[in-house]
Amino acid sequence: MDSGETRKASNIAIQRADFGRVSVLFGEKSGKYPDGNQVLIRGTDTRAAFDTPIVSNYIGAEFDATELVVMGHVHEDHMAGLHRLPEAEVHVHEADLPSARSWEGLVAAFGMTSEQRIEQTLKKFQRDFFYAPRPDAQGYQDGACWELGGSTVRAFHMPGHTAGHCVLLVEPEGVAFIGDIDLTGFGPYYGDACSNLGDFRRTLARLPDIPAKVWVTSHHRGVYTDRAHFLNDLAAFTAKIDQREQRLLDLLSESPRTLEQLVEQRLLYPAGFNAAWVTDAESRTISQHLAELTTNGRVIVDESGIYRLGG
Repeated sequence: MDSGETRKASNIAIQRADFGRVSVLFGEKSGKYPDGNQVLIRGTDTRAAFDTPIVSNYIGAEFDATELVVMGHVHEDHMAGLHRLPEAEVHVHEADLPSARSWEGLVAAFGMTSEQRIEQTLKKFQRDFFYAPRPDAQGYQDGACWELGGSTVRAFHMPGHTAGHCVLLVEPEGVAFIGDIDLTGFGPYYGDACSNLGDFRRTLARLPDIPAKVWVTSHHRGVYTDRAHFLNDLAAFTAKIDQREQRLLDLLSESPRTLEQLVEQRLLYPAGFNAAWVTDAESRTISQHLAELTTNGRVIVDESGIYRLGG
């Protein structure tokens, strides 16, 4: 690995790490949202990229030579460089394909219903993420492989964050791009209409079984080369789910509450953080936890929609 090397493009110094034919070019603050980390693969036959975060706009010819983009999942911050690659093939897991092909598909995946918010969000994405849909995007399935010449990419369907979220493994380098299983202190995000808490639990349990030697996150953490460190941070990330569950149980132990009252208490975001998506994300996240808790009898809900601890 050649780490610490810098590349200057458009007057921006981009840190990178190289693993054989695979390069990771780090976005601002190790890819902290709204940026991300760019993975490039120099196949003998095909030059490929995983996702296209904001940093891709400042890499230059090395990124612009990309012939194939394999999307690990579809969100605005992962599409920010697609506009630079009009001739490249774009491949997306079939469950996320509508999100890539049209704005309407992305809106449905987010679960936005307010016309005003939809219009404002589109303008923001076009301004901040160079957003442009890819109606030419092609769908792939779990287990799909791409032979690049000297390197092979294999897709592992790992849903939860989105319905089509995948981990992309480059062999023989053993580099796994784990996307928005980003191992941050925030914890797993499953607040979109297409997200699923149960799927995310299963994904996190399966992730250590992928035969990787290097793990690359879309955001913040960047690159792991030590398996013990990776597993330790994965355990802390996974634990956030149970911590959120316990937070809900603690709130209900204080008094019965409606979903709306629980949303006011916040599960994900701090009090006073009032971005446009927060209420919807909190509502969907809390609803999924409540569904699990009512199924196993730890919480009961009456006809008025009031939740209380079970017997």
